[in-house]
Amino acid sequence: MADRLVDLIADLKENEALQATRELLETETDPLVILDQCKQATEIVGKRFEAGKYFIPDLLMSGEILQQVSEIVRAKLTKEVETSYVGKMVIGTVEGDIHDIGKNIVTFLMEANGFQVFDIGVDARPEKFVEAVKEHQPDIVGMSALLTLAFDSMKKTVDALQDAGLRDQVKIVIGGCPIDENVAAFTGADAFAKDAQEGVVLAKKWVNA
Repeated sequence: MADRLVDLIADLKENEALQATRELLETETDPLVILDQCKQATEIVGKRFEAGKYFIPDLLMSGEILQQVSEIVRAKLTKEVETSYVGKMVIGTVEGDIHDIGKNIVTFLMEANGFQVFDIGVDARPEKFVEAVKEHQPDIVGMSALLTLAFDSMKKTVDALQDAGLRDQVKIVIGGCPIDENVAAFTGADAFAKDAQEGVVLAKKWVNA
């Protein structure tokens, strides 16, 4: 059933994907497994877009489906956290990319682990990250992207934080399907996370250092 969910989302079959999500939860499937299926589906959608098989309307449609799936799953991920936060994070999908499921998964898990998260959305300009860091004074900045064309946006965002005199005040982690250590080096980020769980571990390490 979980593998079927990947295909349903990637093929933009909205109603069937939402029904499959509900059925998986009814059978006590781990919500994190469902979110991992969403991540796999976004990777397929991204590859189809870059290959010219999908277009902007298809990306928007996939984003809408993933948003609805994540809302269904979110209730299963929530748990009580301490009233005093362990740290603060600003997170967003960088300019030129509108995918948000990966960002949303990270947000859910960070909040579940005691972090206060400020989500600035998708297609976020470097200036928007700078404004959010000035306003919220986070410990960590998280940048997400699914499309390779967004790598330049990540670098520009890091440079903008440097120019604003904020770079040394935060740790920067980047993530998304095509992200690796080479992209982290190119952008000037402190680290990259292969998945949301790794991002949480990394964040905890930083705030506890």
